[in-house]
Amino acid sequence: MAQEFTDASFKTDVLDSDKLTVIDLWAEWCGPCRMMTPVIEELSKEYAGKAVVGKLNVDENPIVPSENNVRGIPTFLFFKNGELVDKVVGAQTKKFLQDKIEAHI
Repeated sequence: MAQEFTDASFKTDVLDSDKLTVIDLWAEWCGPCRMMTPVIEELSKEYAGKAVVGKLNVDENPIVPSENNVRGIPTFLFFKNGELVDKVVGAQTKKFLQDKIEAHI
């Protein structure tokens, strides 16, 4: 199961992590976001132990999207060693996200 990130857990779960962390910023009302859910679940399982893949609901957690200049969803943020190393906006293929993850692991 993909990890659930929140504004409250962001520093501990993402910024303080030494693993690549991929965050899917989404909302319940967003069709393309819901379409990405199975892909995020699969990536979470496939990269367990190598990278952390999870989701952050932008309606319930407005601070992280604001601080990272997120203007549309879904947006995928890639953090490594507390730094934002990549950002992708819009629904993507699983292969595209795998390639991004592999480039940053």
